[in-house]
This record gives sequence, structure tokens and C-alpha cells, in this order.
Amino acid sequence: MDYSVIDELPPGRKSIKTSHFYDKDRLKVFGFMRRQIAEGRQVYVVYPLIKESESLDLKDLEDGYVSIVRDFPRPKYQVSILHGKMKAADKEFEMKRFVKGETQIMVSTTVIEVGVNVPNASVMVIENAERFGLSQLHQLRGRVGRGADQSFCLLMSSYKLTSDGKKRLQTMVQTTDGFEIAEVDLKLRGPGDMYGTQQSGILDLKIADISKDEKILKFAREKAIQLLEIDPNLSLAENRQTSIAIQKLQNSKQNWIEIS
Repeated sequence: MDYSVIDELPPGRKSIKTSHFYDKDRLKVFGFMRRQIAEGRQVYVVYPLIKESESLDLKDLEDGYVSIVRDFPRPKYQVSILHGKMKAADKEFEMKRFVKGETQIMVSTTVIEVGVNVPNASVMVIENAERFGLSQLHQLRGRVGRGADQSFCLLMSSYKLTSDGKKRLQTMVQTTDGFEIAEVDLKLRGPGDMYGTQQSGILDLKIADISKDEKILKFAREKAIQLLEIDPNLSLAENRQTSIAIQKLQNSKQNWIEIS
């Protein structure tokens, strides 16, 4: 498939600085948030859950909101709250307060992942960051860094990290390149089934590795296009073996492993 490559930030934007902190570092993170707010900036704090779960040992928004309001008391600080179960009018009201700068902190779930543009927000704190996928972490990080000021993404986690979770957090700290992040995500999750509905897992191709063989796969595709431009029906003698191979594939169940 054809794709476009945008490998530069918009003019005036700075690369977002990303750091990983453990739960024990919370006071340090709160101190950093206070300093940023004192400089006139705003902060997102994102949680994976709205309510406490009996089956999942994760931070939740309701408890987190109480904690943040306690550490950032009124009237010096104002805190907004936003999640998917709120009424549309309430969500709009809270979002408008944050956009206008009436609140300094937005406590939210991933509903702010897309479509939110607040250039003055310079800090993104993601709780239980190890439980989010790379693409979601990258999307959330993209909510800051939309103005001219230096922005920061702080990834909070427990010490109980799987090898994949650790790799995701390391990747986010090391790069802001969406292409590099996508490559790591592909290797961790697998590409899934191109012909069916499986969206992750190992695609055990006979020859190719789509994460390593980009150049040769692209070369093969270009040659295939050239071939069809010259001989769309594969009727020339030199293309007879190609035509026979394709007919065999068309007469059998579609099999991407054989195609590779």
C-alpha cells in the first residue's frame, strides 16, 4: 500500500520530553506539576479506569481526582474532570473551562486521546502507563506539545512490569518518532491476519518478515505493478509461469503465507 511520510514537527513546535517514574516518585511529579502551573502552564492527568476495580490493580480516576484536589487545593488550584460516562453537556462544560484556562489540571480517562487541542497544556501525566498500548501512549502524548513552550510527558507505573510493558515505556522515553514506535509495536504485538479479522499475533509468512523486509517487499510490489502495466492479462510467453501460479492461488483458498 502507498503511504505518506511526515517526519517533521510543525513550525515552532518542540519535541516532547518523556520520562518514566514509579509510584514512589509521586511527590516529585506533583512538585513538577506545581512548578509548571506556576509558570502559567496546564496539566493533563490520565487514568486507565473511571472507578476502582476488584479484578484490576490499577489507579482509577475517581480516587485520583480526590487525591489531586487534596494536593492541589482550591482556591489556588482549579481541577476539571472528564470521562466517557458523563453527560455530553457536562463534558463540554469541563472541557471549555480547561480550554479557557479557568482550570489548571484536567483529570481524565482516554477520552482526551483525540480531538483536544489546548496549546497551553504542557504536561501529560499517564497513570499505569504500562497498561496502555504504544499507539495509545503516543496519541495521549500528542495532546501536549501543541504550543511553542517545552512540553513533558510523565509515564507513571508500578514496579510490576512485564517485559513487553517495560519495552513500551522504554520506547516512549527514547523516541517521539511515530514510525519507530509503530515498528516496535509491530514486533511486540505481531501484525495479525491480513485476510481475516485477527488484529494482532504472529503472521507466520513462509519467507518474508514484514517488519524487516520492507525494502524487498516494496521492490517486489513495484515490479508487480510494472509487470501488470506491460501485460495486464499475463498473456505474454515470458509471463506464463506467473500466470499459472496466480491461477493456482485463485482456485484454492486464499493463503497469504503461500503468496509471500
